[in-house]
Amino acid sequence: MSEDRECRGSGEAQRETQAPELSYLPREPRAYSPGIGLIGCGGIAPYHLGAYAAAGYRVTALCDVDEARATKLRDEHFPGAAVSTDYRTVLDRDDIEVADIAVHPEHRTPITEAAFKAGKHVLSQKPFVVDLDEGEALVALAERLGRKLAVNQNGRWAPHFSYMREAVRRGVVGEVCAAHLSTHWSHDWTADTPFNEVRHLILYDFGIHWFDILGCFFAGRPAKRVRATTAHAPGQRAKPDMLAQATVEYESGQASLVFDGFTTFGACARGIIVGTEGTIACEGPNINEQQVTLWTAEGYARPALDGSWFTTGFHGTMAELLCAIEEEREPFNGARENLNSLALCFAAAASADTGEPEVPGAVRRMPGTE
Repeated sequence: MSEDRECRGSGEAQRETQAPELSYLPREPRAYSPGIGLIGCGGIAPYHLGAYAAAGYRVTALCDVDEARATKLRDEHFPGAAVSTDYRTVLDRDDIEVADIAVHPEHRTPITEAAFKAGKHVLSQKPFVVDLDEGEALVALAERLGRKLAVNQNGRWAPHFSYMREAVRRGVVGEVCAAHLSTHWSHDWTADTPFNEVRHLILYDFGIHWFDILGCFFAGRPAKRVRATTAHAPGQRAKPDMLAQATVEYESGQASLVFDGFTTFGACARGIIVGTEGTIACEGPNINEQQVTLWTAEGYARPALDGSWFTTGFHGTMAELLCAIEEEREPFNGARENLNSLALCFAAAASADTGEPEVPGAVRRMPGTE
C-alpha cells in the first residue's frame, strides 16, 4: 500500500484529489463538565488522565489499592484531586457524576454495579466483561436506573480508524465488501506483567479493539461465523500465544485480522476496506502513526489527520460519554452495542481452542476465564 498502484487494481494512472472532510475527531459537550472519578491507576491510567487533562476535563478523585501509585498520578495530572484506596469513598462523593472504572475485568462488575446504585454514569475499561450474561445484566441495571454505560473502546477514535469508519458511515466507499487488518509488533513485554496469565491475551485483551472496529465497518450486518487460530512463536518469553489470526464471515462480505505479536524487526500496522464505490486503506510503522489513502472513481486522496491513538482515542471515549449524558441519548460506544464485539471476540477465542468455526453469541463466556 505504499505505492498507489498496489490498490488501483487495473494499474491505470489516477490523479490526486481533495480528501473529503469527515468528522473524525472527538466532539465535545456544549456545557456539561462533571466531576470524574478514576478507579484503578494501573498502566493504562496515565493515558486516561493525560487525555482528560488535555481536554480540560475535571478529575476530582483517583482511587487505587496502591495509594502511592494513585498519589503519583494525581500529582502528575490533577494536583487538586483527592486520593483514596477504597472505591466506595469515590462513589460517595457528590462532586463526582462519572466513574471511569479501569480495574481488571474480574474486579470490575461489582464496582460498576455500586457506581450505578450511587447514581454515577460509567465509562468501563475494555474488554467490558468476561461473560455476556453478566454484561447484559449490567446494561439492564444501567437502563433501569437511568445511568449511561459506555466502554473504553478507544480504537474507535484512533484518527485513522475514526476517519475510515466515518468514510464508511457516510457512504464514501459504498457498501463494504471486505475488511482486512493486520498488526505486526512485539507484545512479548507482557511476560513480565499479570497479562502473562491471560490465555487468549492477543485475541482478547488486545484484539478486542479490532473485533470492535469490524463492527463499525460492517455496521448493521452481524457476523455469521468466525474461525481463528493461535500459535506460539519460537523464542517468545510470554506464556500466551503471541501469534493469532481470525477470519470472519458476513452476509455478502468477509474480513480477516492478523496479529503477529512477536515481530522483532519491521514492525508495522496495515488495514484495507474494500467497498462497492471505493477503497480506503491505512499503513504505518505502528498503530499511532498511520497514513490513510482513499481511492474512488475521482482519484486518490490522502487526508492529513491530527492526533494519535493514545491521545485522541482515550479523549474520544470520555468525550462521547459526556456528550451522550448531556444530550440524553445512548453513547456511540455504549455497552449494549459493545456486547456484539465481545460476542465475536469470544467466538474467535473458542474457535482457536476447538479448531472449528463458531457462531458469535453462542459462546457466552470468554474461554480461559472459567
